[in-house]
Amino acid sequence: MALRPDEFYERALAAADDERRLPLARMTMWDVSPFEPAGLRVSPLRPPVLPESPRHGEDPSACDSCRDRDQGIWLHEHWRLTRIAGAGVPLILMLHPREHHDMAELPDELAAEMGVLTKHLVRHVQALPHVTRAHVYRVGDGAAHLHLWFFARPEGQAQFYGSWLPIWDDLLPVYPDDVAAADAEIVVDALIASYGGHRPTE
Repeated sequence: MALRPDEFYERALAAADDERRLPLARMTMWDVSPFEPAGLRVSPLRPPVLPESPRHGEDPSACDSCRDRDQGIWLHEHWRLTRIAGAGVPLILMLHPREHHDMAELPDELAAEMGVLTKHLVRHVQALPHVTRAHVYRVGDGAAHLHLWFFARPEGQAQFYGSWLPIWDDLLPVYPDDVAAADAEIVVDALIASYGGHRPTE
């Protein structure tokens, strides 16, 4: 059985210093880390807060993603795609089911569809000039309505490998919006050709 919240916290505190600060993560020693270990400090470990705060959209009637179910750069019977503006990396796209589902409750047919659609999106993002990889993320703590993130890693930036890419994105200056919008259009064209769907105005 998993540790209770208090047991987990006490076990973590045993590895912390007198200020409740854990040692630096092994990830900060990786050569792709955006931070030099010298001078970094871990925030003090806070005790668990129970019950947890509800995520945005736990009530579908107050869910922004449900409200915007017909918005985005691409629509399909079950899915919609949006572009995140103001990114530091070349492109960030987000895939949402149009109906209110979270990952654990996603019907099997939609889960299978999501897998195929994810493959198409990764292929089309990686086909963009000067993009090497499409990183795919699902976190689930901020919103109850399922959403997958697709981050385009710029070609040649080996320092942006792996799980640090969203942090690098937050540190980088904003990528030219007109370039990102044009690349998103290329992805949408390719997606319509390979998978179907349409732009919202069609």
